Amino acid sequence: MSDHVLPGQKKPKLIVVVAFDRGDDGELFTAYGPTDQQSEERATRTAKGLSGQHVGVLAWSRDADPLLGDYGPPTVLFASGDVPDME
Repeated sequence: MSDHVLPGQKKPKLIVVVAFDRGDDGELFTAYGPTDQQSEERATRTAKGLSGQHVGVLAWSRDADPLLGDYGPPTVLFASGDVPDME
């Protein structure tokens, strides 16, 4: 991760929600998203709202500095049902 953050300044975060369904072949496919979210709280609310409509929902975040290509490890905020492994 980059050290180009001023003291007291939060590092930028990538916050995402994605929902999955199963195809006729039984394989998971992306049915919603991935969508960027403004906050971890909003991502969790959105994911919980989608959880009754899809076989799996995942909300996650990671520290991110896309300009430098620096990304931290993902943190799962909410997971429900069948979701693929985070890599």
